[in-house]
This record gives sequence, structure tokens and C-alpha cells, in this order.
Amino acid sequence: MSEPENNIFFSPVVETEDKGLRLDKFLSRNFPDMSRAQLQRLILNGNVSSDDNVIIDNAFKVREGDSYQIVVPEAIDANPEPENIPLDIIYEDDDIIVVNKPAGMTVHPAPGAPRGTLVNALLFHCRDNLSGIGGVKRPGIVHRIDKETSGLLVAAKNDMAHRFLCEQFAEHSIERTYFAVVYGVPAPLAGRIEGNIGRSPYDRKKMAIVRNGGKPAATNYKTLQIFHNAAALVQCNLETGRTHQIRVHMSSIGCHLVGDKVYEKSGKTTVPLPATLKHKVNSFPRQALHAATLGFIHPRSKKFIRFECEFPQDIRELIEELTG
Repeated sequence: MSEPENNIFFSPVVETEDKGLRLDKFLSRNFPDMSRAQLQRLILNGNVSSDDNVIIDNAFKVREGDSYQIVVPEAIDANPEPENIPLDIIYEDDDIIVVNKPAGMTVHPAPGAPRGTLVNALLFHCRDNLSGIGGVKRPGIVHRIDKETSGLLVAAKNDMAHRFLCEQFAEHSIERTYFAVVYGVPAPLAGRIEGNIGRSPYDRKKMAIVRNGGKPAATNYKTLQIFHNAAALVQCNLETGRTHQIRVHMSSIGCHLVGDKVYEKSGKTTVPLPATLKHKVNSFPRQALHAATLGFIHPRSKKFIRFECEFPQDIRELIEELTG
């Protein structure tokens, strides 16, 4: 068991001898200071996740190579307040709502971000029609994308939909396509990046490709446009959904995302560009990453549905500047 960061605990990686154990049993083995009943409540309340995928089934069978994150709520866990924040709704019915999240919006309340989140906006829009499985701070939330990443996210409006969607995310059967603007040009121009992703041993705020432990991760990419031989527009399709997967995998081949201040220390391109353009690229305020496609089986109809959304204005303008 790793040391907790604030109220967040990280389990060890599941070894061969433990694969197939119930999640609550695996966690109770590794967190002896927590009772099994407490751990079961945390699971049912949506406080246990693998990568960014919430697991809400105590009987979920753990998988070799995976690890789990437990968020222990603070003693006083205030209810988030509904806020009249505009939402870009792509699709909505009685079971689900699909939104195009803007960059800069946190998905759910957390220390330092108690308001202005997607959850606050959903509570206002959906009123009482959100799944309660995620707990008071994360109603309806079945997956996340980073605060500074824009794009598609689905939320559940009832517990049936929540469980059905969570199963698909846990099985990595969700279709997800991202577009990224990266420094440099990938070599080869298309390919598959593999490498176990885990917490960086040097910086606990970062993920990294690790030799020991971590979780298997695979990203398929192809280069769509090359700009001045200094940057590129890349399409990434995820086989798995690990935390920061695209940012880590693209960095591993020397193509850091434009604007990514975490995985590119300088945050700047060293390839010669016209001075004005170079300044615009290097001052891009967030990682240039957009979740453009989301496909899954609908929890009620059991039919596959797929949604797409266009680039937001900032990435569109960045591409236009680089193309010119």
C-alpha cells in the first residue's frame, strides 16, 4: 500500500496470485486499517477507481497489473450546489447525458475547486435526475477527462445506466478518439505505442511508463498534418484508458503535447519557427488535447451509439496559425 496523498490512497499492483479476487477482499488485504464494511461503502459510493474509471461493484474481479485509487471523503462532505452554468449538450435522454466539456472545467468538486465544476452544472440542469452511485460529490459521473482537456463526456441519470456504463469503461470497450497538437513529428508517422503506465517514481503528480508494475496501456496514433516540420496534428485511439495515457505515450516518443506544462518541462518547441508563430505556439495556455469521439452501448436500448464534436475555438485557431 502506498502512502496516502491527502485523503487519496493507492493500492499496490495486482499480482498473479491475487487476480480474480473480489475488489473488496483485495482492498481489505492491502488496507488493514480500514474495515471491509468501510471499503464496501466506499466502493458503492463511487470512491474507488482504476485510472479514471469508477468501479461500483464490491464483487468486481481484480485484474493482474491493475491498481486502485481510494478517495476517503473528508469528515464533513458538503453537497455541491447546483449552478446555472451553460452546458454544450450533445445528446440527452432519460438515462444518459453527453456533454462537450470545455477546457478549464473540472469534472467534479475537489479541494481547491468546490464550485464551477461539471457536477455543479449537471445538478442544475438535471435537477434530481442523476445517478446517486457516485456519492454526493460525483453524482452521475462514470469517467473523467482532465481539467484542461476539452471534449466529450457521458454522465448517468440513473443507477441502471451508471452500472452499465461503468462495466464498459472497466472492460475498455468504449470507443474514444482524441486529437492532439504535438511538438515535433512522430516517427513513424503512424503506429502503436505500448508501455505500462504507473505513478512516476520521481514525481507523484505525474504518470510515467514504468519498467516494474503499472498497468498495460496501448495507444494507436496517426499523423494527420505536419506544420513546418516543427509540430503535428495527431489522431489517437485508445485501446486502454489509463490516466494521462496520451500525454505520457506521446511524450515517450519525443512528441510532447503543445501547452502541456506537466510533461514538457520547458513547454516550448526548439524547432525553428517564425518568431510570431513560435510565440503563439509556446504560449498556448493548456495541453492541446480534445476528446472528439465517444462511442458505447446504450444502457437501455443495448444499441451502439457514437458521438462526435468539432475542435474548440482555441485548438482550431492554433491549427490555422500553424497551417498559415
